[in-house]
Amino acid sequence: MRYGIVLFTSDRGITPSAAAAAAEDSGFDTFYVPEHTHIPVVRAAAHPQTGDASLPDDRYLRTLDPWVALATAAAVTSRIGLSTAVALPAEHHPITLAKTIASLDHLSGGRVSLGVGFGWNTDELAHHGVPPGKRRTVLREHLDAMRTIWTEEEASFAGDFVNFGASWSWPKPVQKRIPVHLGAAGTEKSFTWLAKHADGWITTPTEDGVDTKIALLHRIWREHDRAGTPEVIALAGRPDPAQLAQWAEFGVTEVVFGVPDRSAEEVLAYLGRLAGKLGIG
Repeated sequence: MRYGIVLFTSDRGITPSAAAAAAEDSGFDTFYVPEHTHIPVVRAAAHPQTGDASLPDDRYLRTLDPWVALATAAAVTSRIGLSTAVALPAEHHPITLAKTIASLDHLSGGRVSLGVGFGWNTDELAHHGVPPGKRRTVLREHLDAMRTIWTEEEASFAGDFVNFGASWSWPKPVQKRIPVHLGAAGTEKSFTWLAKHADGWITTPTEDGVDTKIALLHRIWREHDRAGTPEVIALAGRPDPAQLAQWAEFGVTEVVFGVPDRSAEEVLAYLGRLAGKLGIG
């Protein structure tokens, strides 16, 4: 089982580059960052944790651009994977986002994976022109369009929300296929979308019944004739040896621990303690 960290980036505290370098030095396998382009002041969408329009903390207002953050991390690391937990591709034009992600994969030597979400903040999505009730369709089309750009010399795409004629775009990613992991609640609807369009699951922070949900995911995966088994990336709080052993038995392939946007000294000390408890490094 692999171990990663997710830094809820902000314009305060440790920088992504310092956190990623320390995570690599401490033996972690992957470095994740989140995404919100902005937070509308007036919102109807309820946050999954609070259940209403209030936010758990103000970092949602202050998140750094994930691709700029990961690019700075790529420049000071050589091994650690670079990913998002989660990015919101529906909020970007797929031509430009495909270029950004391919450039990062090229410059990092093929270390990029893409954690994506449908987006709980429907007001934020609406500001980007995503119609109500179409989050899943827009995300699917944007991913399909980007994959076309990443794999074809002359790429074109015709969909309900994305259309472009034959075009050239380089660089292509180093990886033959950039892994895509869906961050969403573990439901049959989410897993059916995942089996059709993604390569693995990122749990929500408050996910319960992980064992039964992984079994459901594996069943749906097989029903869609997908080879192998899906990646399962579990978001965790503190390291609990009993829970980690159970998750490994259930089929969790990576566990990711959150890191606060505090000072570099505090974060580096925390990563050292965490690595010691996990027996890595």
